[in-house]
Amino acid sequence: MPEAVIAQRTPCGVDVEAGKTYYWCACGKSATQPFCDGSHKGSGFSPTPFTPAETGKVWLCGCKRSAHGPYCDGTHKTLG
Repeated sequence: MPEAVIAQRTPCGVDVEAGKTYYWCACGKSATQPFCDGSHKGSGFSPTPFTPAETGKVWLCGCKRSAHGPYCDGTHKTLG
């Protein structure tokens, strides 16, 4: 599988609602980062669904390299 496009080299802080399902862009091509807009079609990627347990701000991975996607794990700090 090809490597995802680096959408940005910082995490995306977004407000989420508990119990609502969101779809995180895993390919890096979405124009609505960090969420999926369907740009992955035909690429072998698919969005990562997640449903937060609490309402509030979360930090989602913008570089698409996190081992804990959709959440940022700091991997963006190691990119060259």
